[in-house]
Amino acid sequence: MKKIRILSMLLAITLIYSCKEAPKKELKKEELSYSIATETSTINWTAFKTTDKVPVKGQFTEFSIENSKKASTPLEALDGIKFKIPVSSLFTKDTIRDGKLKKFFFGVMKNTTFLSGTVHTTNQNTGTVDLNMNGINHTLPITFVLSENNVVINAEMNVDNWQAQEALISLNEACKDLHTGPDGVTKTWSEVKIEVSTNFIQN
Repeated sequence: MKKIRILSMLLAITLIYSCKEAPKKELKKEELSYSIATETSTINWTAFKTTDKVPVKGQFTEFSIENSKKASTPLEALDGIKFKIPVSSLFTKDTIRDGKLKKFFFGVMKNTTFLSGTVHTTNQNTGTVDLNMNGINHTLPITFVLSENNVVINAEMNVDNWQAQEALISLNEACKDLHTGPDGVTKTWSEVKIEVSTNFIQN
């Protein structure tokens, strides 16, 4: 009798579990991929003149990415990106100034039809750019603020690191009157601030 009760209990337990629905497999969320949207990107720069360090603002209105890629995160999409910026796209809202910059600054340099480089991310908010200008490749430290759909990159470059002293002297001479302050000193600073804002496409 005891054996019959035990067998009955085992049978009942088996029936209870067999009537339960099989566990449903969780559906994986569709994984997003990210890539750089060059058409909505902006490249702004600020140079300085006179000993008072008066800012002169401008931008490059075009750039291209040579190795556009899709990545699982915005940080991965940014890392390793190679870019080219045509100097002809320089724009300051002043056609005379634009012409002088192209002729007396970039025009004095070597192989500067394009500025080019590669972006490297170190962590979530710092990295470097291997920037090629005047035939010289030099590492430029950057900081950036990263979000799901946008990144803003900031840097401060010293053009002396790209041996652009001759180009700077040429520009300073061409813009002598406009780069002379109240103290009578003509000065064009070698420091240039850069701000790049670009969006990510979610695929």
